[in-house]
Amino acid sequence: MKVDPIIAVIASAFTLVSCAGNEEHTDQTRPIDPMVHAILEDTASFYYVDVRDYPTDATLPIGIFDSGTGGLTVMDALVRYDANGNESRIAGSDGLPDFSKEQFIYLADQANMPYGNYYSEDKSDLLVEHVLKDAQFLLSEQYYPEASAVNFVTGKQRVKAIVIACNTATAYAKEDVEALIQKTGLDIPVIGVIDAGARGVLDIFEKDEDGAIGVFATVGTIASKGYERTIMELKDQLGYRGDIQIYNQGGYGMAEAVDREPGFISAVAHEPREDYLGPSLNHGQYPIEKALMDTYRFDFSDNKMLCDSRSSDDCNVLQINSTDNYVRYHLVSLLEQLRNTPGARPLKALVLGCTHYPYLTDELHRTLDELYAYQHNGEYVYRRLMAPQIQLIDPAENVAVELHNHLAENARFNPSGSMDSSEFYIAVPNTHNNHVQTDGKGHFTYAYKYGRNVGEIQEYVKVVPFSKANIPAETLGRMGDQIPETFELIRIFNNTSDKTATFPATDRIR
Repeated sequence: MKVDPIIAVIASAFTLVSCAGNEEHTDQTRPIDPMVHAILEDTASFYYVDVRDYPTDATLPIGIFDSGTGGLTVMDALVRYDANGNESRIAGSDGLPDFSKEQFIYLADQANMPYGNYYSEDKSDLLVEHVLKDAQFLLSEQYYPEASAVNFVTGKQRVKAIVIACNTATAYAKEDVEALIQKTGLDIPVIGVIDAGARGVLDIFEKDEDGAIGVFATVGTIASKGYERTIMELKDQLGYRGDIQIYNQGGYGMAEAVDREPGFISAVAHEPREDYLGPSLNHGQYPIEKALMDTYRFDFSDNKMLCDSRSSDDCNVLQINSTDNYVRYHLVSLLEQLRNTPGARPLKALVLGCTHYPYLTDELHRTLDELYAYQHNGEYVYRRLMAPQIQLIDPAENVAVELHNHLAENARFNPSGSMDSSEFYIAVPNTHNNHVQTDGKGHFTYAYKYGRNVGEIQEYVKVVPFSKANIPAETLGRMGDQIPETFELIRIFNNTSDKTATFPATDRIR
């Protein structure tokens, strides 16, 4: 079947419930969201899902999506989760992962990432549209066998649960996905990471304990105040009486660096680049402060920092070019917030409010230890503002709890499946769509990515299986090191006979 890349939708012609949640309209007068219309009513649309024949059995997979590969850390928490008996479902490890018979379908919307920047570009509505497309993919049977394919194929299974493994997507669009599912009439739970992370960080506090929480997330997630609002609401609901303070740090460029986005990191650059987008000496929102250069302790080796001078002391142009230096920049910026806040409580925990950040736990722990020990003129600069061991809170662990509870309470565990049947897909630019604009490396240009308008329902991307052709080697190496169990599932999926570009076994995989 040949796919028309442009599907025009006129929103004003319809009167279905909008996912926008506008309380001014009744259900009868609210105009339909064009994406929702394409999914549920436009039978000619590529995105149409016929829910009338949607299967309902417990053998369906669990769907997970993120803006990139970072959400695999959430999946890995599910893959490794063992807190209950597999037969009894009663609390207590039995040495067998609780989801061992579940199949997962993972989607990385890599072409449209980073999601965190849509807010700063005033395109939050476009972000919601992307997230609805992510959900549509999980609900549908369609995918493309490879980026060059003109026609899609069917055969992907539908899902029985959706995990939004992206903090920004959860903050801006979880309610929209829930509204879409409600409209379908399907019994499919939608689980997001923010509620899970908020519960997880409060768990480490005593009811009357004082302390500070750092929320380390994308710029968009921070701007939504999703974590801050949820933590404070739960604090009151659960009866915490202490002075718990929250400090937000938008990790501008960190998720992009993990996924090797060219505007933020380059493996081949050896001098400052004109297309660099990350923190710099002259950046309006995220400046590198020359007064803090001794505190940052950037690693300048192997072009991890790009400077326009041979001497780092004489840089007039300075660009971050490694994940560990992004970590250093943002942790110093966070602690400077505390240092400049009268009455700041010591930082006890850091919520990893972006699914990419667990890939950087080694760098985070190492840099926090260095900053705890950092002295200037014989005095500790940050020690009074830091617990000796700051806990890193990965919301994925609490997502596993919520998903397990739902499947147990509704008798939805797969009785005979296997994780080895899990599938992994990634979004790449659809070059058969003549409207799409890409750079020399095949990525959307920044101007095109954030210049598109909501409501113009197009196939901007093709969703294809994971392969070496669409995931950078460094990212694969990080997966092998940080999430070996999930990486092995990716290899099993990719090395089946119908995949053309396989992942070789490495010494990191047993």
